[in-house]
Amino acid sequence: MAYIFLDESGDLGFNFRNKKTSKYFVIACLFVKEERPIEKITRKIFSGFTKMEIKNHGGTLHAYKEKPATRQKVLNLLNKKDVSIISIYLNKAKVYTKLQDEKHVLYNYVANILLDRIYTKKLIPLDEPISLVASRRETNKFLNKNFCNYLSDQVSGNHKLKIAIEIRTPQERKCLQIVDCVCWSLFRKREHGDESYVNLIKSKIIEESSLF
Repeated sequence: MAYIFLDESGDLGFNFRNKKTSKYFVIACLFVKEERPIEKITRKIFSGFTKMEIKNHGGTLHAYKEKPATRQKVLNLLNKKDVSIISIYLNKAKVYTKLQDEKHVLYNYVANILLDRIYTKKLIPLDEPISLVASRRETNKFLNKNFCNYLSDQVSGNHKLKIAIEIRTPQERKCLQIVDCVCWSLFRKREHGDESYVNLIKSKIIEESSLF
């Protein structure tokens, strides 16, 4: 079994007069053959926290809330693992107006393009079961089901392959906490020009490309 863990960073708002609206939106995938070695990273990070820090975290790492030293430790530990990373980023100012008005359609479309590149480049073994686990971004069950069905249909139709797709929280699948840090680092590079975090996992990044 091979695993793909997917997360995003930034937002899909297009009101650029709002200072909280990001200029970029990033989706990233982390590929692993085994979950356990990646899950151990979170355990190792928590083992270094004080009792108060553990309590304040509620059992979950959130990259944007962490101290720089914690983020660096996560990425340095990940860099020692057998993983691959691929991402797509959007310069939101270049996104077509029609897609700006259909945020859920846009997200599904970008995720599918990313998945298509994964298969085309043969970044994952195509002769064994694949599990895609996406970090939950919606509470709406219909939208989540639509996301899973859309990607499953696209993979089946375009590549004649089957893939198990599920949406989980970072509490449920600890590897999502690690891909969150990866995605945050890639976003940090685009949005703020800070490459210091991405450079820690540079050797693991197979592709980082713009969609528009």
